[in-house]
Amino acid sequence: MFNLFSKKTEIPTAAEALPDREAGMRVPDAHHVNGNPLKGPFPEGLETLYVAMGCFWGVERLFWQIPGVYTTAVGYMAGTTKNATYRDVCTGRTGHTEAVMVVYDPKKVSVERLLKAFWEEHDPTQGMRQGNDVGTQYRSGIYTTTPEQYEVAVETCTAIARQLEAKGMGPITTEIMHAPEFYYAEPEHQQYLSKNPGGYCNLRGTGVTCPMPATA
Repeated sequence: MFNLFSKKTEIPTAAEALPDREAGMRVPDAHHVNGNPLKGPFPEGLETLYVAMGCFWGVERLFWQIPGVYTTAVGYMAGTTKNATYRDVCTGRTGHTEAVMVVYDPKKVSVERLLKAFWEEHDPTQGMRQGNDVGTQYRSGIYTTTPEQYEVAVETCTAIARQLEAKGMGPITTEIMHAPEFYYAEPEHQQYLSKNPGGYCNLRGTGVTCPMPATA
């Protein structure tokens, strides 16, 4: 039986997870800020990276502001329940984390630049939480779609881990893996802070700088 008292910080087993939903989420055709599509197929030459840094509202805004990013969207990743909704994820019984899809032009912005923003703008040592937001859905993650992305993710993780250790902080808890399926979140969550400029954003960096790889 699923333990309601531990649901916020323990990923449920497949047997404990909520059942799949049949239909995926319908989202707007265009990005609220830049007008580009939220769903592919995207123009040739673009690449996609997925990141999780806590509440996805502020994370998405962080990345849509970076020059070279073509489009962004929020959704759920690395869990069990297919086509989960926000309410499902908030029960702690889907195993998903709140994630942001970042589609970018590698000729205009490098994956090193994107991951530098990732490591510096949140605390990757907090486990199943980010600040006052507690739960599996707020865990840190990098979900890659190319071998280069994965290599840079591991390289930058190693680099900033030394910086965090020097500051007396704990080990990094970020999960790094090849991207599982991304389930789009509800339309009201897409580009939320563009629609609600005074809305909640819990992004807080550690003040630690991520050294850029020599290849960047």
